[in-house]
Amino acid sequence: MRKRLIDFQPALSELSNVEWLNLPALAQVEVTSEAESYPIESALVPPSKHGWRAAEPGEQRIRLIFDQPQQITRVLLVFEEHERAKSHEFVLRWSDSVDGSYTEIVRQQWNFSPAGAVREVEDYGVQLSHVRVLELIITPIGSTEAIASLMQLRVA
Repeated sequence: MRKRLIDFQPALSELSNVEWLNLPALAQVEVTSEAESYPIESALVPPSKHGWRAAEPGEQRIRLIFDQPQQITRVLLVFEEHERAKSHEFVLRWSDSVDGSYTEIVRQQWNFSPAGAVREVEDYGVQLSHVRVLELIITPIGSTEAIASLMQLRVA
């Protein structure tokens, strides 16, 4: 019997071949907070070794507001936590208007453990037209001390 283990995470070489949107040129970013050494640009403009980290515990929002409506076919989210065990829930949603209602793309929970699961990679294929706002809401679960973080957010 021949067998092999399969990897459900996208290979880094596969991700580098995607034509990601130039977010600094196409969008304004809003964020509820950021730690001084971990600004949001670190998660949006690769390469980055540190990503973004909130300045305070609790729910955090990262909102990309596009100057012109965009067609989006892929969203990549990378979360990492090496220091402590924690859980979080994130919601990714979009709107075709800056002041309009949102449509949820995905809602998911994840548990981080320094002894095991330190990296969460979510790669979503989507078909979204006329996107004006893409919003990520990260909510730490269980601990009032947990700080939200995001290693990478890429959009194609």
